[in-house]
Amino acid sequence: MTEVTSSTTTDDRSDAITSATMGPPQLEVSGCTVRYGGVYANTDVSLSLYQGELLGLIGPNGAGKSSCIDAISGFVALESGSVKLAGEAIHHLSAPERAQLGLSRTFQSLDLFEDLSVADNLAVSRRNDPWLSLFSDAFRPLRRNRRDPVVADTLDRCGIGGLAERRPSELSHGQRNLVALARALASEPKVLLVDEPAAGLDDKESEALGSLLTSLTADGLSILLVDHDMSLVMGVCDRLTVLDFGNIIAEGLPAEVRANPAVRDAYLGAPGAEPEVDSGSALNDRALNDTAHNDSSDPAADQVGT
Repeated sequence: MTEVTSSTTTDDRSDAITSATMGPPQLEVSGCTVRYGGVYANTDVSLSLYQGELLGLIGPNGAGKSSCIDAISGFVALESGSVKLAGEAIHHLSAPERAQLGLSRTFQSLDLFEDLSVADNLAVSRRNDPWLSLFSDAFRPLRRNRRDPVVADTLDRCGIGGLAERRPSELSHGQRNLVALARALASEPKVLLVDEPAAGLDDKESEALGSLLTSLTADGLSILLVDHDMSLVMGVCDRLTVLDFGNIIAEGLPAEVRANPAVRDAYLGAPGAEPEVDSGSALNDRALNDTAHNDSSDPAADQVGT
């Protein structure tokens, strides 16, 4: 992974946080509740993300982090609650419609088009047509989109300009992560949701990723980051929201969250301990163990998620 240099630290950004939070939020989630049958993945989750802010969403396996991102981006339906993008309600819109309004995301599984070049993977996201056109472009992307200067600029910004004609199957895991991030950025979003971008990265790659994310927020992009790499999260996020069993248990600055007894008990453990690594399963072992001991007819007893 090509390292992106940045001298910005979380402490250096404290003034920017104060400035950013004076304006209206770019993303506002209110009372988000997601249920799969009798299983609650999120219960009354609310959060706000401001322009140029990097907000971390963390928690143990089964906490409901990915379910929250899925609900925000329109891949799962809300049972109750609302989502606003730049002040406009979007929770009634489809995922493609939300994307067209400026909400972009990555996936834990990356979901790259393996038979396309890296440049064509980005060109697909540049289309403003309905969702069906996106999939048709997967087989024959428009040549004019490949020459789109935004594609080249985004690849360079992510440090992978030299990989434009390569296919994702030829790349390392770290490079593939950057392609997924670049594809999400190529749509020029207002808000970016990033789901586990540091999974499988070594320390140097994770540090370079952190530098890239902070440089993006310095340019005004708002980012919601989900990850288990605590060095990354604590080092780059302006604020943190912590989920456990689908509920928010803490919010605040990284230092405040790190010192919170409830967060230590649920996730971080003793100082210096590493949090558990998410299995990536929709209902992981922790969730399954919990539901096995509860009556599935009692939704209040079954609050789990990813």
